[in-house]
Amino acid sequence: MLKTIPEVIAEARASLTVISAEQAVVLVKKEQGVIIDVREPSEYAEKSAQGSINIPRGLVEMKMLQLYPNETQPIFLHCATGARAILSAEQLKRVGYVNVSVISSSLDDICRAFT
Repeated sequence: MLKTIPEVIAEARASLTVISAEQAVVLVKKEQGVIIDVREPSEYAEKSAQGSINIPRGLVEMKMLQLYPNETQPIFLHCATGARAILSAEQLKRVGYVNVSVISSSLDDICRAFT
């Protein structure tokens, strides 16, 4: 039986750490984490959170393995709605990252929190 995208997202979200932008600001500093924006480059160029790195969802596993080969690296993912970040977090956990969080706040809230 096919699942809808919202069903897939809800199922994946249940097994992930999901935090607010305010929590992410504290944890990024405390844990020396990286903020990954998984939107497309054109979206990132239009508006992005200070200090974030753009790695589109379609490349996230490959690029992260190259840039951050430490499986315990604190990783904080976000996008515009949370859907791509949740799917990306699921994939990063699948390849072995153990400290992955999804920032669930809106893009505007994330941008404000990281200024």
